[in-house]
Amino acid sequence: MTAAQLSALYDAGNQWAEDDDFFLAFVNRRPNRRVLDLGCGTGRMTLAVAADGHAVIGIDPNPDSIAAAGRKPGAESVTWINGTSAAIPHDAMFDVAIMTAHVAQAINDDGDWSRTLADIHRALVPGGSLVFDSRDPAARAWEHWTPAETRRVHTLPDGSMVESWMESTVETDGLVALTEHRMLNGSTEETEISVLAFRGEEQLRQDLERAGFTVDHLYGGWRGQDVGSGQGELIVIAHKPA
Repeated sequence: MTAAQLSALYDAGNQWAEDDDFFLAFVNRRPNRRVLDLGCGTGRMTLAVAADGHAVIGIDPNPDSIAAAGRKPGAESVTWINGTSAAIPHDAMFDVAIMTAHVAQAINDDGDWSRTLADIHRALVPGGSLVFDSRDPAARAWEHWTPAETRRVHTLPDGSMVESWMESTVETDGLVALTEHRMLNGSTEETEISVLAFRGEEQLRQDLERAGFTVDHLYGGWRGQDVGSGQGELIVIAHKPA
């Protein structure tokens, strides 16, 4: 599959949902905010934040995702950067930093995770907020990442048909290897493996406090449910003390 097809497939399988409503509503608590969208992917949330009048920088390590985001309507109002948190401009300061779509789990190395939190902390103004989501390991989401439960068929804008499915393998130290299978037009199959870190509530609290953040709320669902309520989420709202 081409880079453009992969980006289109991602968009087809990741439509606007309840989690997006949550993040956008949080940013919109105040007008004209300076927002960092770290791990912005193809820009679904980034563009929505910009459309609501905020100044946004979107950063992602995948150059193809950044390129796809830059081709979308309204992209000219966003500053797009290819990279990790190390690429956050040192002269930029933000009121809010967001990491959506469980992107925090893709930062699977503990050292990289610590550096990411430190970079975000540096870039926030005193009192600035960090908001992100992660899957609760107690919910064991990986048990549902099976071919039977994840098989989907999408028709892309170029007319191509893609069948996809996933399977997972539990590794050590809270890591899960996720293999995505893709078959293009019924013939060409390819796979992509990603490793996700499942950090529990206590670990997230400790990591954030070690990085200098104060945790304000930690929810288990998008409507403010308690952790362990059955939603399977760990939704973190923290701030950099003034």
